[in-house]
Amino acid sequence: MTTRDTLKIAAAQYPVGEPASLDAWRDNVARWVAEGAATGASLLVFPEYAAIEMAAAFGPEVSGNLEATLKTVANLEHERLDVHRELAAQHKVHILIGSGPSRKGQGVYVNAAQLVTPDGAVGVQEKHIMTPFERDWGIAPGEGIRVFDTVLGRIGIAICYDSEFPLFVRGMAEAGAEIVLIPSCTERISGYHRVRTGAKARALENQIATVLSPTVGDALWSPAVDHNTGAAGIFVPSEPTVADSGVLAEGVLNVPQWVSATVDLKRLHELRTSGEMRNFTDWANQLGASCLADKVELIALR
Repeated sequence: MTTRDTLKIAAAQYPVGEPASLDAWRDNVARWVAEGAATGASLLVFPEYAAIEMAAAFGPEVSGNLEATLKTVANLEHERLDVHRELAAQHKVHILIGSGPSRKGQGVYVNAAQLVTPDGAVGVQEKHIMTPFERDWGIAPGEGIRVFDTVLGRIGIAICYDSEFPLFVRGMAEAGAEIVLIPSCTERISGYHRVRTGAKARALENQIATVLSPTVGDALWSPAVDHNTGAAGIFVPSEPTVADSGVLAEGVLNVPQWVSATVDLKRLHELRTSGEMRNFTDWANQLGASCLADKVELIALR
C-alpha cells in the first residue's frame, strides 16, 4: 500500500488576501506554491475557504455580499482547479486546493476541497457536518467519504469541523489512509484549538499523520472570512520513535508561513504492532466498535 517510507509535507498558514484582480490572485497562489515546493515537500496543503478571497477581485458589490460571494466563487471552481493543476505539474507536487463553495444545484452549495496531482488527476472531498455559520450561509452537507490512492500513499481529507468527529477519519484509516489532511477556517482561538485537538486525537486513535492548514489574519472586506485564527501543524501519535509530543512541526499563531515536516510512514505502520500502544488495532475493543471501511470509497489518483 505505502509507496515510500517517508513523505515530506508542507501546510500553509495562509492569510486571506484581497486581490485586486484574478491575475493578482493567480500570482499570489503561484508564489505560495513555489515557496511551498521550495521546502522540498511533495504534498502542499491549503486551508478551508481559502478560495473565498477570489471574490475580492470583483469589488465590494460581490465581496461584501455573502450570496454574491458564494455564487461567484463557485462559478470560478474550474478556473481555480486549472490554475492549481498547472502549478502541480510545474513544481511536481500534489496540492490540496483551498476549499470553497461548489454548486450542487440551483442555489445549493457544498464546501469542497480538491486534491490535484502533478499528472493532472483530481480527487474531491466534500464537507459533511456544517458548522452553525455554514448553516446560516445555506451551505449543504456533502456526500461521500473518500480515500485517494496516490504515489505518495493513501490520503484522506477531513474538512475542519469534520475532523472533530472520530468515525469519519476512522473509516478513512480502515480504508488505508496514512495521512489525513485537515484544512480549516476558524474565527476564534477557541475554534482553532478545537480543530487542533481533533487533529491530534485522530492521529493518536488511528496511528496516522494528520496535517492542519488554517486561514489566518483579518479580511474585514468579507462577510464570510472576516476574522481568522490558527496555526498549521503536522501531528502523529505520541510515541518515542516518532514524536514524544505528537507534534512533528507547528507554526507561530497567526503568522503567514509554510510549516513542513517529514513523516515516517513506515514507522507509523509498525506502531500498530510494535508501538508502546496499539490504538489502531485496539479500537475494536471498544463497546459498539465496528468496521467502517465499507463506508469509504477508495479512488485511484495515480
